Amino acid sequence: MDGMPELTPEAVTVGFDLDMTLIDTRPGIRAAYDLLAAETGTPIDSALAVSRLGPPLETELAYWFPADDVPAAAARYRELYPDHAIAPARALPGSHAALAAVRAAGGRTLVVTAKNEPHAKLHLDHLGLLPDALVGGLWAEAKAAALREHGAHVYVGDHVGDVRGARAAGAVSVTVTTGPCSAEELRAAGADAVLPGLAAFPAWLAAHRAGAGYPGEPSGVA
Repeated sequence: MDGMPELTPEAVTVGFDLDMTLIDTRPGIRAAYDLLAAETGTPIDSALAVSRLGPPLETELAYWFPADDVPAAAARYRELYPDHAIAPARALPGSHAALAAVRAAGGRTLVVTAKNEPHAKLHLDHLGLLPDALVGGLWAEAKAAALREHGAHVYVGDHVGDVRGARAAGAVSVTVTTGPCSAEELRAAGADAVLPGLAAFPAWLAAHRAGAGYPGEPSGVA
């Protein structure tokens, strides 16, 4: 892609999405939705809700609550979240190695997520995933502001919204198929690389920095 920032050992900043890119938050999020449903008497199909993680919380709650009730429901969900959603989350395979690969290249790591920042930090601290910077509360194209501010050359995500954010920032869009979007959907959205998971990311980064990996993908990826 013309105008793409050059990756060098001295200037490598890689952004990552959180939910279903670095960590599997589905068990805890489902528990929080089930508790919210029980408290409010509003049916929520939590299995369906966690099958489409990515957009902001309020977007999902609008499927289940009248518009006027969404702010209160979101506030209560966020109150429930720390006690019920943090411990069940698990790092996805390759997450720690992906962050380490960026640092080994002399670079910086950044997490940009639609999740509110305090909860995102709880997740990262709990799992020992410690990026150099964290920005929460941004979705899709809005992520571009944080990516530009931190000079991100690459943004890694699992959703077509992450592709849009990367492209809006002029960053390389690397995607993983561990989230709700298929490889075909991610490619159609304009992803520069589609990987089966973060375990493939260190090889992609090494090839990219060597000049052989953009826009191609390591052999064997989706």
